[in-house]
Order: sequence, then structure tokens, then C-alpha cells
Amino acid sequence: MPTTGEVIVESFVAHGIDRIFCVPGESYLGLLDALHGRANPKVIVTRHEAGAGFMAIADARLTGRPAVACVSRGPGSCNAAIAVHAAEQDSVPFVLLIGQVPVRDLRRDAFQEIDYGRMFGSIAKYVTEVSDPDRIGEELTRAIQASTTGRPGPVVIVLPEDILSRPSSAPVSRPQAPVRAAPLGEDVARLRELLGAAKRPLVVAGAEFNQPGGREALLRFLEGWDLPCAVAFRNQDLLPNDHRLYVGALGYSAASQLALLRQSDCVLVLGDHLSHVTSNGHAFPPAENGVLIHACRDPACIGVRVPADLAIAADGPAVLALLDQGDPPACPPRTEWIGRLRTEQARQAVPRIPEVEDGVPFEAVIDLVGRNLAPDAIVTVDAGNFGLPVYRLIPFRPPQRLLGPISGAMGYGVPAAVAAALRHPGRPVTCFVGDGGFLMTGNELSAALERGLPLKVIVADNGIYGTIRVNQEREFPGRVVATSFANPDLELIGRAFGFTVTRIGTPAELAKLPPVLAAEGPQMIIVRSSIQAILPAPAARTASA
Repeated sequence: MPTTGEVIVESFVAHGIDRIFCVPGESYLGLLDALHGRANPKVIVTRHEAGAGFMAIADARLTGRPAVACVSRGPGSCNAAIAVHAAEQDSVPFVLLIGQVPVRDLRRDAFQEIDYGRMFGSIAKYVTEVSDPDRIGEELTRAIQASTTGRPGPVVIVLPEDILSRPSSAPVSRPQAPVRAAPLGEDVARLRELLGAAKRPLVVAGAEFNQPGGREALLRFLEGWDLPCAVAFRNQDLLPNDHRLYVGALGYSAASQLALLRQSDCVLVLGDHLSHVTSNGHAFPPAENGVLIHACRDPACIGVRVPADLAIAADGPAVLALLDQGDPPACPPRTEWIGRLRTEQARQAVPRIPEVEDGVPFEAVIDLVGRNLAPDAIVTVDAGNFGLPVYRLIPFRPPQRLLGPISGAMGYGVPAAVAAALRHPGRPVTCFVGDGGFLMTGNELSAALERGLPLKVIVADNGIYGTIRVNQEREFPGRVVATSFANPDLELIGRAFGFTVTRIGTPAELAKLPPVLAAEGPQMIIVRSSIQAILPAPAARTASA
């Protein structure tokens, strides 16, 4: 009879889960033993549980399948909590396995014991503690189904250490048929009518199109109906950004761009839950401004803050498949409207590179990388002010991919880059990371060193927490506290991880960048990133005085 750990491993294989990211712990030794000698799933050992979680989340975004991280109880689970939060915010299917104290010690305030139902109950879609080996199969099935149904998200499976080596009569958990919903015929007819009558329509496309054929279906729909499209927050890789129908991305939009988008008379939200950031703090779309149509696979996400005039509980590609059944109706002329939106998008995509005296405006680095990006490149971005121009300047075109933390979690960039290179070893992977985020999880480059991954890591080195400093100077000018730090020699760190390191300290040295990006092997570019370039104008003048 197999052990509980062996049933878990075989269940993961049955679900197409081919790698497990982990920091090993004594509280799940039985599961580790079940992985011994196996080529599938692969075990990716990391140096910190946050790194393991971030790698899993990035991998899930690339595959569309649930990704797994395994951590030990207590401190390990606390370190991994950031990944649970990020998976919830990013709508990513993620399974976190936590080793727990033995069954006999549960609820006895045992060493490193935590009640994970209370700890993760508000951010995970499902939390279960399995104390009966014979129930592991059904609990895995329920957890994975919860993670992938409706709006995807994290689940937590807690495993007392002593059950993992016990025999289990549970059957291997196998994939269930996907739970799908389709729009009613009258809803499709009404949708065709509303889109056909709109003079200033706008489509907002979200992450549900991140599936095989999704991007192609979206572009085909937009071209067939002549509809302009803005993508949801940090989803710029859904459409060719140089296409006439791509009109930008929502989330922290410029005031002029948001004002123009608000003039839409019919907004169709497809495949997105219209989050706080995508809606620009619930400022878009306004209920009084025309018609709102919301199609999303999770009905709980529709009409939460802005009532929808037409609500469709089905995923974006499924809606488009039904719309494709018949020619688009005759529509009012939209050339002038699309032209206005596209002109504003082009205006926002112009680099803003001031003359500075304290290094290199990092926007110039991002602009140059964007102009030299390989057709199949994967770009990962850490959280921080340094990375914001990535979303505005780089003209993504499928199959290029963008992996940025929708949750805004620092420390995401490097683990995501490692996961991307592991998943797609033949594709170039470029990571943008600030010195703050790099020193949080840069140690995960050890996995790249072990496997010889040819990452390109570009570090913005300015010795500040840039986003906080900008807000600090805006809210409390001249009163700088806790936003500066001393950096170690980042070049030595890069070399220790097997990277060839290039330093760029002045705008003139940007000429070094294209050859380094084209070079073989792991390359790290450390940029002396200008503080003046990002601070509000009075603070920037003070910094240069």
C-alpha cells in the first residue's frame, strides 16, 4: 500500500504538475522521501520560502496549471505567506503544502504550531488540514478544483508530519472536468446589439485570455468588430502593443488617458474581475457613463462595486467563441474615436528622460531594452518605482511574455526569472529589479547558478526605496526617514552567482547595454540609477544642489 506522501506525488503527476518548489523541512520528510529517485515531478530547492512561492506563482502564470510550493510549519509557512497573498491578488492557481506537527500534538500549542485555517482563511480559497491518510485523495481533488475554478487563486493543504509516511488507501486524485459556464443565447444577442450600436466602445481584456488560443481569439474579435482595447493591470502581453486597436493599460493611468477612456459609451470587460487597481481606485468605469458589460468566469466578481448592465458569468474566450458565430453587425464609424485613443496611448509611450547629474535615468535603460527585446523574450519585473516604465514603454508583442507582481510584492522579480528560465530554457529571460528587491530574494540566483541559466538581470542601484521616497517627498517634502540604505558590492554578489557583470554609471555608458543583452551566458547589468530622475520636481532640485 502506498504512503500518504506517495499518493500526493502521484496525484500531482496526474494533474500535470511537473515541478515542486520548496525549502526542505523536517515536518514533511515523508513527502520528500516519496520524491526520492523520481524525475517527475522535479524538485526545485530554494533558499527562502518567499522565493519558492514566487517561483511557483510565475510558473503557474506561464503554464496555466496549478503550481506547488512545499514549506515547513511555523517560520516556513510565515515566510511563504507573501506568496499566498500574491497568488490571491494575481488570480493564480497555487497550492501551498505545509508540514504540520504530529496529529497527537494538534491544538496543544506544540512547537511551531499554527492554526492555518485562521491564518490563511481570509486570503486562500480553501484551507484544509488532513489528519486521516485515507482522505488525502479527496482533499487534494477539492483543493485543486477550488484553486482552478472561477477566479483562480491559492489553496493551503496542511499535512501533519506523521501521516506522510503512513499507508493510505486513498485513490490517486485525478483531474476533474473543468467547471465551465456559457452565456445564455439572449445575453449574446444583447451583447451583439450593444456593441453594434456603440459609437465610442472600449474593451477591457484581462488574464483569462492567458490560455492557449486566448490571445489570438482576442485579437481576431477586436479586428472583426473594430473595437479598441485596453488591457487590465500588468497584462500588456495580451496584445501587440503596436496594433492600432491597442490603446493602453488600465491601472495607475495618466489623468489625461483616464479622462479620455471615461468618454466610452459602452465598456465591455472581458475576462477580468475589474480590481481596485485596474479600475483606477474604482474611478473607471463610472456607472453613469454609458453601458457596462462584464463577462468573467467568476460571478462573485461581477457587479461588486459598479453595477453591470449586462452580466455574463463565463470566461472571456468562451464569450468570444459565441460572438464569432455570425458576422458583426453594421457599426457606427469609429475611426476618429480609435484614433484619439491611440494618439493618447502613443503620447504616454514616449520616454521621459531628464538630464541628471547623479547617474542614469532608469527609464532610458528600459527604453533601450525594449528596443532590443527578442521576439520570444520573457520579461520579469520586481515591484518598485524603477520598473513602472516597463509597463508604459516596452512594446510587447505575443509570444513575448510579461511577468510582474500584480500584488505589488517586492522580491518577485528574480524568483520569477529563474522559474521562467526553468520552464522555457530556450527563451531569453530578462529581469528588471531594484537593489531593494534584489537583496530580498536575489539569493534565488543560486538555482540559476546550479543549472547554468543564461539570465539577464538588470539591477537599478540607487540605495533607496524609490517608491516610498517619492511618496515621502510628495507628502512630507524634505523630511526623509527610513528610505535610504547602504548597499554591499553588488558586482561581487553577481560574480559570486556566476554572472558576467557590467556596470553602467553614466548615460554615455548605455552603449554597453545592447551587446551585453545579446551576449551568451548569465549577464548582470548594474545601473547607477538616478534618484533625481524619479523625485518630484522640488525634491529633485534639492538633491542636485
